[in-house]
Amino acid sequence: MSVVIAGDRSGAGKTTVTLALLAGLAKRGIVQSFKVGPDYIDPMFHRAVTGRPCRNLDPILTSPPYVQSCFDRHIQGVDYAVVEGVMGLFDGVSMASPLGEATPTDAEPPELIPDFASTAHVARLLDLSVLLVLDCRSLSGSIAAIAHGFATFDPKVKIAGLILNKVGSDRHAELLTTALAPLGIPVLGILRREAAIEIPDRHLGLVPTAELDNLAAIFTQLENLAAQGFDWDRLLPLLKSHNPAPNPLLQRGWGGSAPDIQPVKIKIAVARDRAFSFYYQDNLDLLESLGAELLYWSPLEDHELPPDIQGLYFGGGFPEVFGSELANNHRGRKAVKQAILDGMPTYAECGGLMYLTQAIKDFQGQSWQMVGILPTEAVMGDRLALGYRQATAQRDSLVVQQGQQVWGHEFHRSSLTPPPDSCPDPGQGLPLWQTQSLGRVQNQEGWHLPHLHASYVHLHWGHTPCIPQQFLLKAGRYSST
Repeated sequence: MSVVIAGDRSGAGKTTVTLALLAGLAKRGIVQSFKVGPDYIDPMFHRAVTGRPCRNLDPILTSPPYVQSCFDRHIQGVDYAVVEGVMGLFDGVSMASPLGEATPTDAEPPELIPDFASTAHVARLLDLSVLLVLDCRSLSGSIAAIAHGFATFDPKVKIAGLILNKVGSDRHAELLTTALAPLGIPVLGILRREAAIEIPDRHLGLVPTAELDNLAAIFTQLENLAAQGFDWDRLLPLLKSHNPAPNPLLQRGWGGSAPDIQPVKIKIAVARDRAFSFYYQDNLDLLESLGAELLYWSPLEDHELPPDIQGLYFGGGFPEVFGSELANNHRGRKAVKQAILDGMPTYAECGGLMYLTQAIKDFQGQSWQMVGILPTEAVMGDRLALGYRQATAQRDSLVVQQGQQVWGHEFHRSSLTPPPDSCPDPGQGLPLWQTQSLGRVQNQEGWHLPHLHASYVHLHWGHTPCIPQQFLLKAGRYSST
């Protein structure tokens, strides 16, 4: 079986625990990791440890059936599987069960799930037990009340064991384990406070792996932490992948909807370097399954686009951190601008959107010239735009049809000045989406041109394969013009 690593709260240490477990398991066999939620950076660390792409499990961005099918597909042929949770165990949103998750009868209203997309929800969907990480700072006997509450709050969520994190001393460990003993929940790891591993962070979370010079040293620390802190004799049976036979009901292509176009080799240039690194692996896989040939290139370093391409794909990342380098690559920016002016189909999310503006103004107020295809500037600020968005297409675009609704996620500290809804010339772009979050209507968002999709909203295409399908159809037509 596999387990879900959960925390009692954000900051409890589940990422450190997960990485340490992955480091220990990678020395013992083939490991597949998963991450609950829309996060991009934690999966980078997973991949660096295991050598395999981490898969995101997010029932809002995709669907509950897709979460199940994704997990089912990727545990085939591996020795161990680990799912890292998100926030606290039961931290989710109250949502009705969407189409695709069973309800008692067609006549009854959809079930209201109070912790939809939480770690607990995903654990229930996958029928997995939970390894609960407890932050033990400033606690002794009270730890038992916390553990008891988590273990009994939802009978459908089974706590397989506890990891006691940030333990101060041998005496502290003794007090904690003595208090927990009557509960009968196994303590499967004790991690000391002084053994904490520091991974640098900044305005949107951890610094990505590609920017860390000391990554090897961090992994050595993780291996040592794993060797010293975990009860491997009891952990390994929990982490062993059970490799069930694939469920045919969950294997019908992507999100239960198989693409209906014939695969053809369509060359798509994917921007991937230190400035642009936010990509869901499933999106890249889906493009390839539809017949795309992905050619990776660097807007930081490459002066020319890959040859004979028919489309451009810009993911998110940190272009604001590398404003000077992006601006100084004059030839690279010029090549991108000319390709878009020539009508090349282009898909850009968040950091990719920022790169296509006139300029990025960083946190220090320094303005860096960008591609200049959009008549706006991306300005960094203190306000954090964060959360799921239900986006409704305002018009037919490169990849969506007017009225089409999708779920996405925003996470950025920049804003566009002016915004797309104030553009006086429709020929320079129109708003792409009307977004809604928790019942609150947001401003119109995204930038639309006939061959350009540029938006702050990150999309996972697993449950909507029509999006990359449309992108490649347009790219194929471009190749024949």
